[in-house]
Amino acid sequence: MTLQQLRYAIEIASSGSMNEAAKRLFVSQPSLSNAIKELENEFGITIFERTNRGISISVEGMEFLGYARQIIEQTDLMENRYTGKKRSPIYFSVSTQHYAFVTDAFVKLMKQRDLSEFNFGLRETQTYEIIEDVRTLRSDLGVLYLNESNYKLMNKLFSDGNLKFTPLFITNPHVYIRSGHPLAHRESLSIYDILPYAYVTFEQGENNSLHFSEEMLSFVQIEKNIKVNDRATLTNLLMGTDSYTIGTGILVSDLNGDDLKTIPFDSTEVFTVGWIALKDRRPSEIASAYVEILNDLVSRNSFDLNHFLL
Repeated sequence: MTLQQLRYAIEIASSGSMNEAAKRLFVSQPSLSNAIKELENEFGITIFERTNRGISISVEGMEFLGYARQIIEQTDLMENRYTGKKRSPIYFSVSTQHYAFVTDAFVKLMKQRDLSEFNFGLRETQTYEIIEDVRTLRSDLGVLYLNESNYKLMNKLFSDGNLKFTPLFITNPHVYIRSGHPLAHRESLSIYDILPYAYVTFEQGENNSLHFSEEMLSFVQIEKNIKVNDRATLTNLLMGTDSYTIGTGILVSDLNGDDLKTIPFDSTEVFTVGWIALKDRRPSEIASAYVEILNDLVSRNSFDLNHFLL
């Protein structure tokens, strides 16, 4: 086993593709594939499972990569301490539902750190993909919510993927509308108030079960629905029309100014927003710093949810 082989394996897991990893590492794909095969043969395990659709990380591969990352992180620290050699780029990635406060925390993390070289990733994606990204080590952390209707399925997926869910905050559903919306003056809204307007929701792809819905409430009687796949499109629709969506009640005024507002929805449902990570993998220093920023954002504004964004 060599440190280079471990770095190769980590890069493949990070990129999710043998081809992409080879490009990033500036090596040929056959050389990269042979290096991984030698590593697998040496330890008698399968790290990456090859299929016609690409590669995926095996269960034993996830455990192996957890150890590999710790070895590389410690090696980089030793080299930097005793030889002055420049450390390898810092890798960190987050997969999340479409929450601007997650982006806000990411911005604060980058402002706090004076890094000469890094490889960061921030993926706003579908709920099932968040779980898969963290399970397969494509992302270090995932941010999503649990409620009474989805927690059994989600907890099963967490258990199957060896994932741990850590709560950030608890909230009730809120309606997001533009400041000039006909309902903007209301202190609370019911299903009958919003029925005449279009409900903007995020696509969930093949895994379109209501359990994976990103919006905090699903209405069977809704006749007007607009599906989108990114937060910028959703925001533009909300600001340009009388449509609405349902979310946490969190607004980030720095990103949207006073163009949007949130109004509590008449519902007794409670939602827990939190983050997931692999149970047996010790969080990196950068991941721990990011979680600390998230917790700080929540604690400083826990009594004023209208300060945040969706």
